[in-house]
Amino acid sequence: MVQQLGKLKAWQVCGASIAAVAASSAFADGAAVASGHIGISAIGVALAVGLAAIGVALGMGLAAGKALEGIARNPTSSKEVFTPFVLALAFMEVPALLGFAVAYLLMGKL
Repeated sequence: MVQQLGKLKAWQVCGASIAAVAASSAFADGAAVASGHIGISAIGVALAVGLAAIGVALGMGLAAGKALEGIARNPTSSKEVFTPFVLALAFMEVPALLGFAVAYLLMGKL
């Protein structure tokens, strides 16, 4: 179990660093966009949105698995687990929605 968490953290760090590089290229100087070199910015936007969606999907999958595991161990706790679970899913969805919003704004500049 500890090895799985270590691998997951390594993937999260790797994904976050790729997203940071992609986002920095997406926020590149406007002169590159004006001169017609929008390819790297478009790739940056696509990577930022894709990595955000992948991270959210992994987080939601892990949360759902743990919530169902908890309910399976103690079926009477399903009402106590449901509300925090739904709130956690809503909070997990925010980065993906922000990623889509940023991509939409950046694609308007391209």
